[in-house]
Amino acid sequence: MKGFRRPPWWALVLTIAGVLVFLCLGQWQLHRAQGKEALVRRYAAAVSAAPVDFGAVAANPPADAFPRVRVHGRYRLDRIYLLDNPNHDSRGGVEVFVPFVADGQAALLLVDAGFLPVDVDTGAAPALPPLPAAPTTLQGLYVPPPPVGFEMGGDALARQTRWPKTAIFLAPDQVAADLGQPLLPRVLALDADPASGYRRRHTLDLTMTPARHRAYAFQWFSFALAAVVLLLVLNRDKRSPSSRPMSRHD
Repeated sequence: MKGFRRPPWWALVLTIAGVLVFLCLGQWQLHRAQGKEALVRRYAAAVSAAPVDFGAVAANPPADAFPRVRVHGRYRLDRIYLLDNPNHDSRGGVEVFVPFVADGQAALLLVDAGFLPVDVDTGAAPALPPLPAAPTTLQGLYVPPPPVGFEMGGDALARQTRWPKTAIFLAPDQVAADLGQPLLPRVLALDADPASGYRRRHTLDLTMTPARHRAYAFQWFSFALAAVVLLLVLNRDKRSPSSRPMSRHD
């Protein structure tokens, strides 16, 4: 190629290997984006689906699916958990989780009762609207538990002695240990009910959205292009005619 010298073999091999790796990573991220979009579509379809029998999916829910279920039992109103300031909206607040003794199940079902915003003027914690003490029938989506992360100081639930207990993460194993009873593998996100006093909305909580996967794909493809450009720049022939001073005979 005019203006460029032949690069060393090792530089060529490294560049080709790097480009292939970056392209594969970019394709992988695009594949992840497509998978997440399909997951979001299945979630949206589940919101309006007919309820299924809870006993059929309680212990072994289908992978990558969100059954809409109807379940009968009673709340453990003496054991309420508050997930502090969840990613619900721009306002602070708590997501209320209550253990539920479902008929025919040895393990407890953790129920997401809904979101309560803090008082705008005082910043005080919201009062908890009452939930039924008598046996009741619940309906909603059977979804994975909220994501967890690193919490400074370890298990916040074990350090608290009064209820409701508050934490910034609700790890299922910590909740089960705190209750002294196993939990079912998923959480029941209740259907919306304006009369309940809780704000409820069915949204899929994704660690990474399809848009972010596509952004990472673009980043990997950019690295592949940058590797090629870098190889060309480093092997530009500085002795090319365009860089030589013109002689009197030119």
